[in-house]
Amino acid sequence: MATLHTSKITLTVGLDENRVPEKLNWSAEDGGVNNEEAKAMLLSVWDSKNQESLKIDLWTKDMPVDEMKTFFHQTLVAMTDTFMKATQDEKMTATMKDFCAYFAEKMELRKK
Repeated sequence: MATLHTSKITLTVGLDENRVPEKLNWSAEDGGVNNEEAKAMLLSVWDSKNQESLKIDLWTKDMPVDEMKTFFHQTLVAMTDTFMKATQDEKMTATMKDFCAYFAEKMELRKK
């Protein structure tokens, strides 16, 4: 099957003198995103050859801890939804949802 279209997602990281992220920006032209600012990002890719995930986790030094907790919770919820779409494993999805609720309770996150 031939590739008919390619799409590019670009991440730009501004670092301070100690190479600590100060600014994160991202663009995804096909998604209508152009140089948008972000405070944190988690990127995981699957290396099929080595059967392992590779990741980049970055956050700016001014990312507030309360926002980081919310970011993690929303990421866990999104991963749960993705897991269900990818595997159709309802039992494990329910367990993951329970954990997300537990996480939100323990982190004292309020729903928005």
